[in-house]
Amino acid sequence: MKAIMTVTARDRVGIIASVCTLLASMDVNILDINQTVMQGIFTMTLLVDTSTSSYNFDEIKSAVIQRGENENLVIHIQRADIFDAMHRV
Repeated sequence: MKAIMTVTARDRVGIIASVCTLLASMDVNILDINQTVMQGIFTMTLLVDTSTSSYNFDEIKSAVIQRGENENLVIHIQRADIFDAMHRV
């Protein structure tokens, strides 16, 4: 199952490492990643595959949101099929 994840925060060292390390520890594969810094604000969008994980989507969502709260990151994750359905014209 694929999911879209966004991360936003004030730019600082270690954001990508923290998020990617958490995903790797849960056996979530990153299929695509894009990041930028605009006027000191870090933004990252990831397409991830959760099918290889032994954790279900709700457990993964809870873990990434908790990481965000612990590190002052705004993290959103949504199933790709729901994202696609919401953005069909």
